[in-house]
Amino acid sequence: MMTQYLALKREAGDCLLFYRMGDFFELFFDDAKTAAAILDIALTSRGEHQGEPIPMCGVPVHSAEGYLARLIKGGCRVAIAEQIESPEEAKKRGGSKALVARDIVRFVTAGTLTEEALLEPRRANVLAAVCDVRGTCGVAACDISTGRMELEECDPGQLSAVLARLGASEVVCPEEWEAAPDGAIARPRHDFASDEGEARLKAVHGVATLDGFGDFSRPMLAAAGGLVAYLDHAGRGTLPLLLPPVARDGGSTLAMDEATRNSLEILESSTGGRAGSLLAAVDRCVTGAGARQLAEDLAAPLTGRAKIEQRLTLVQWFHADPLLRADLRGVLRALPDIGRALGRVVAGRGSPRDLGQLRDGLGEARRIHDVLQSRGERPALLDAILPSLAGHGALTDLLSRALVPTPPTERQNGGFIAEGYDHALDELRQVSGNARRAIAALEAKYRDETGIAALKIRHNGVLGYFIEVPSRHADALMTSDSGFTHRQTMAGAVRFNSLSLHEEAGRIAEAGGHALAAEEGHFEELVGEVVGRSREIASTAAALARIDVAAGQAERAAEGGWTLPEIVEDRSLDIVGGRHPVVEAALAKAGERFVANDCTLSPEDRLWLIGGPNMGGKSTFLRQNALIVLLAQAGGYVPAERARIGLVDRLFSRVGASDNLARGRSTFMVEMVETAAILAQASEDSFVILDEVGRGTSTYDGLALAWAVVEAVHERNRCRCLFATHYHELSRLAETCDALSLHHVRAREWKGDLVLLHELAEGPADRSYGLAVAKLAGVPKEVVARAKAVLDRLEKGRAQTGGLAAGLGDLPLFAAAAVHEEDQIDILRERLHGLDIDALTPREALDLLYELKREAGEG
Repeated sequence: MMTQYLALKREAGDCLLFYRMGDFFELFFDDAKTAAAILDIALTSRGEHQGEPIPMCGVPVHSAEGYLARLIKGGCRVAIAEQIESPEEAKKRGGSKALVARDIVRFVTAGTLTEEALLEPRRANVLAAVCDVRGTCGVAACDISTGRMELEECDPGQLSAVLARLGASEVVCPEEWEAAPDGAIARPRHDFASDEGEARLKAVHGVATLDGFGDFSRPMLAAAGGLVAYLDHAGRGTLPLLLPPVARDGGSTLAMDEATRNSLEILESSTGGRAGSLLAAVDRCVTGAGARQLAEDLAAPLTGRAKIEQRLTLVQWFHADPLLRADLRGVLRALPDIGRALGRVVAGRGSPRDLGQLRDGLGEARRIHDVLQSRGERPALLDAILPSLAGHGALTDLLSRALVPTPPTERQNGGFIAEGYDHALDELRQVSGNARRAIAALEAKYRDETGIAALKIRHNGVLGYFIEVPSRHADALMTSDSGFTHRQTMAGAVRFNSLSLHEEAGRIAEAGGHALAAEEGHFEELVGEVVGRSREIASTAAALARIDVAAGQAERAAEGGWTLPEIVEDRSLDIVGGRHPVVEAALAKAGERFVANDCTLSPEDRLWLIGGPNMGGKSTFLRQNALIVLLAQAGGYVPAERARIGLVDRLFSRVGASDNLARGRSTFMVEMVETAAILAQASEDSFVILDEVGRGTSTYDGLALAWAVVEAVHERNRCRCLFATHYHELSRLAETCDALSLHHVRAREWKGDLVLLHELAEGPADRSYGLAVAKLAGVPKEVVARAKAVLDRLEKGRAQTGGLAAGLGDLPLFAAAAVHEEDQIDILRERLHGLDIDALTPREALDLLYELKREAGEG
């Protein structure tokens, strides 16, 4: 056995090997150690290898999916080695000691999952293949749970941005590729030949040319070849559902690099979860397929005005009819995920339940079609997708006649073909049922004949049917003329057989076996019918998802008072009463109100320099405008009173501190890398938000960098930009940059406390309120007091000598200064305590104020 295991393990490579032994998948050696640690199960041993105990652990076959999910989440890949013959077949082949033959039937990896229990319903599971062909990267991406496949090409410098948009669970690339993405799985280089990729796609789709699917470049085809080869390897020759590939034009979607996506927290928050993301704040879809489509829309907003307005018109149509929207969402909510059910069926992992889901889902799709078709004037996008919801009448009728109302998840035990569909099957079931009744009658007969009331006829998987009596009655049945044959003695019971029982059991087994074979044959026929219509069913699933997205967007708009954006092709951005959807939702939960602000950019006023205190709302204002642009170009309503959006080709966000220690980059280095990317790539049609550029270095360096960046954005990139800063000196740029205007977030000090108003106003900030913010944050009073003394001396030195640090040389140390300030406070407290204010004349009061001011060092 161990020889067989080691041979399969060599074939499995770096995958954990699930080795089937009866009702368990067993793991050995280092695989067992790894799995036991991740799954938190017992690590045992079995036998020895080279004189050492063999580590071992196992999981039950019937619950293996749950363990697989945890292993995949833990970063493992798993090879499934199944028994490919029965013990009886092994005995016939090689005698009683013959080892049951086993083979790897499938590789389970993060990007090749189709099982319902292993997938997140509301998240796509993308597998990507990437390669390089003469300096151009090819990218092939596919979610095999639904079959959707896209091909694109990009410059090497844009590959990380493409992968960030895809959010791939697994990436494969050619071996020994120097530019391989982190964590990518290396595959044989010959898999990524473009001619091989073209041949594989033709074979998969049974076509002589790919021209009908689109125009694909050599890098695209090379990546597609690597993807299909990997899927063929993972499925051991059985390919999953693959729909015709679609060529993606990089210019058709709003470009965002990885840093921007992370900064804006589009699909995931900074903590890595869905909660707190833009997607979570927007998603009101009632189906998993709709939620996945919405995530794709937000990850890749459109840049074409016509397509954006098609989506917006559909959302507006549902927004205008709340009753229709409510009824439709009620129907959608009950729909099964037919896209993923289809994926499992085509991949050979389908069940009777999946066929039942297709039956029910396609039937409800027809109902939705009829409801929407009966409406009056409809949006163009709805008219385009409505035909996809109909046309499955013959298939749904077949599945309805063939399947029981609630088919089981397993087909081994039968029982899923409806009565009346196959008369021969009904007869076999009747024979089996009659035989069971005959066994019950036989049991009653044997009780009467033997006088043993405790006699029972039982069944198990090893012995089949047998007669069982308590041990005290066994002797009466042991005689040669009793008609019973002894089979097994148990503790407290003895088991027998009889000729009549053997005959009835044979009839049951024969009828049952024929019935199971008949049901299996019908299952394969039904699967064939489904596979033959896979493209049409996939189109239906996509249409239902698009309708769910539009209805969900309309629901979110009605819920939050969002507005329909106007999409224009000039370089304007006019947002009235804009709000941050995520922050507003969080404040609403706390019972607080979000303060809305306007943003009006135009070719004549395209760069806003925004000052004001930390925590005053600058970063929120920057992000909310970027998110409003993103939401509008994704085809949805936006959180504002009014919005006029000039199309944006690229969106950049440099907001918030981050580092990349794994690559040896400090926070400031990351900031400069991201800023460099913006300056190199932003066009006049781009929208850029920048926050506190230059803060990670010395004051002079930082100010100089911020100054130069503002000038470059204004003069060279000439894009729409919101630039937040604490450097008051940058306000001087308004004198020379004609398209730059000054703004600030308002704040006030009231009775020594800072009040943040979160309102945007025109003009420069009067000061930064840094010490007030420090006090608000809980910095110790003595530290704030010390900082004030240093600030006073800095400002005096700069006013007198022009040097920023002038006058600090004779400043007392922190401890001495703190003690001195405490003494001064005590003295002042004593003087004020003994003062009779009512007895002071106006002149005496004025003289006292001058005296106190001199003692404080300000006279």
